Amino acid sequence: MTNATQAGWVLLCYRMPREPSTARIAVWRNLKRLGVAQLGDGLVGLPADARTREHLEWIAEEVLAAGGDATIWLAQPTVTAQERALARELAAARAAEYGAVLAEAEQARAADAATRRRVLRRLRAELRRIHRRDYFPPAERRAAVAAVDALHPDHSDREEIESA
Repeated sequence: MTNATQAGWVLLCYRMPREPSTARIAVWRNLKRLGVAQLGDGLVGLPADARTREHLEWIAEEVLAAGGDATIWLAQPTVTAQERALARELAAARAAEYGAVLAEAEQARAADAATRRRVLRRLRAELRRIHRRDYFPPAERRAAVAAVDALHPDHSDREEIESA
């Protein structure tokens, strides 16, 4: 078991009215931005720490303000295999995101310098966003970071210096 899950999981159980849909969509986007695991209909979870708990508490307040119901729970799976499966699910989701960054960075390597700089800024921001919701870092993380770093104009000089 990893350090991220030794403290257990923080769960948000929520239900929202169908209309207006604006609040429901905003909550869904915020949950997606956090990288939650969807445990069931209206039940999401994250590895428990002060930050994830606070984020889910804020979202619970949004749900309540929209006329919905929300409760926060701290939980510990009773079966280690279930917890590992949940961690793998979160890692796989991040791996897919890192894979998309890697593919875009590799494609941008053939572009002109101005395009590479724009892509570099955007992909660095995307890596920061992914990193914030990366609770179980997959192997793809390192490759994506390296591919983005390779877009930097000084990277070719660094490679020559490092190989000398």
